[in-house]
Amino acid sequence: MVERSKKPSAIPVSPIGPSPQVEITSDSSRVSAKLPTGESIEILLYGATVISWKSGGKENLFLSDKTHLDGSKAVRGGIPLVFPVFGPPPSNHPTSNLPQHGFARNARWEYLGKSTSESNARPNSTGDDSVKLDFGLEPSSLGEESRKAWPYNFGLVYSVTLSREGLGTSMMVRNEGQEAFSIQFLLHTYFKVKDIGAVTISGLKECTYIDKVDSLKEKSETSENLTITSEIDRVYSVPSSRVLTISEDKTKRFEIQRDNLDNVVVWNPWIEKAGSMSDFGPEDGWKRMICVEAGSVSGWQKLEPGDTYDAGQSIKAY
Repeated sequence: MVERSKKPSAIPVSPIGPSPQVEITSDSSRVSAKLPTGESIEILLYGATVISWKSGGKENLFLSDKTHLDGSKAVRGGIPLVFPVFGPPPSNHPTSNLPQHGFARNARWEYLGKSTSESNARPNSTGDDSVKLDFGLEPSSLGEESRKAWPYNFGLVYSVTLSREGLGTSMMVRNEGQEAFSIQFLLHTYFKVKDIGAVTISGLKECTYIDKVDSLKEKSETSENLTITSEIDRVYSVPSSRVLTISEDKTKRFEIQRDNLDNVVVWNPWIEKAGSMSDFGPEDGWKRMICVEAGSVSGWQKLEPGDTYDAGQSIKAY
């Protein structure tokens, strides 16, 4: 036998590391995912609502301890989805017969599946660094009342991506019908904080806003670091390129980047309004939360037949 003078070197085989764990509850009401490094999320299929996001051993989202998780009412906390209208629907509009904030947060979504990926930025990684969970909603999933109130043919795909670096939530809306329709969309994110009195929000300076607590007056933000000292409900117009930061005791807690979402709603009900909401708790829960909600709600996105609209946010927790 003639031996080759130069044998090809063996191709090293990378060890296959642990993969994210994805579980569906026995009653098919929730989907959860956990990375090998400990980060986790839990999504209620009712509303496709993210009700938990943990990283670094901490819960990042506020969830009322009085909220309904049985599909009888929209979730108070987490990340409810607002679509196709924000707030009470305007009169004489195609959304006029819909409930406040539309139907997406009150519908049961379909879990479409998962995908995982390994970050190229981690050459020594031996496992998957992220997992993406997709959820879908179409007219056939809605109740008869909602279909009659908004009789358009649409398709929604909502993607929730958990990584070591943070959480991404994005929506793809497609007009599947023969008629144009107009929509609004918002991610109603409830962030969990230790003390609202120590919270500041940066990235809003010089942005105009509608003050819903002060007769819908239009104002301009003058604070470099916005503090919360009373009930607040503002709809800011903020270029998507601006990064928003939520800090506690002058230490960065969350960083929010937005894609195709030029509005930011800042909301905290404070004492009196929180006390008037039957599904808000504990009693002092208003001290432990701040809503900073990325959306497109000051106008309408018009989709012609076949058109799509994509938007989302990426959040880092510190």
